[in-house]
Amino acid sequence: MSHVVKIDEAEPPLKGLTRAVSIIEEGGIVAFPTESFYGLGVDATNPSAIKRLFLVKKRDPDFPILILISSIDELSKYTASIPADALELGRRFWPGGLTMVLQSSQTLPSVLTAGTGKIGIRISSHPLAHALTLALKLPVTGTSANISGRPPCTRADQVVECLGGQIDLILDGGLTEGAHPSTLLDVTSNPPVLIREGIIKAEEIIETGIYRELHTST
Repeated sequence: MSHVVKIDEAEPPLKGLTRAVSIIEEGGIVAFPTESFYGLGVDATNPSAIKRLFLVKKRDPDFPILILISSIDELSKYTASIPADALELGRRFWPGGLTMVLQSSQTLPSVLTAGTGKIGIRISSHPLAHALTLALKLPVTGTSANISGRPPCTRADQVVECLGGQIDLILDGGLTEGAHPSTLLDVTSNPPVLIREGIIKAEEIIETGIYRELHTST
């Protein structure tokens, strides 16, 4: 059974984060809350850890996995190019529920991007998820903590029921909002392509004036 660490809002989550960082650095899998659902984190630069993550989720390897970073300044490490409009959009909506798809740098393994050459990136607005990325100093995967095709988890006990014994640690940060996933926007083209509308609505993106229109994926 996976070990569960309850994070008390009244106390700094140092003990749980220290353990989570150690596990991820050693190639393990940690579940943690995000602004939408619980996510599964592994070192996004470690191909073996990523392969294990695919196996645990029973996820088709043809589907890429998004990553979480701690700062917009880190984009240049993990992307091959950053369109000026996308950078401005990041400044508007990060930290938050917008995942932008960009051209991946060679720092990230192809197993993570499913050979697409693209990577979904966001900065989480959940304090625990963000603290984890800050402590790690590495990009961490942010895929939902569930078996692919099943409902995502909004509570730690649901993660235990779904994946207990297959992952190394669960950071119990309480109930997540869970109403919508992050919005997925491919900004490698202009106009960008709205792959999935979630927390951030299309209207909110258009209202920034950064992009005049969005295309939808077919």
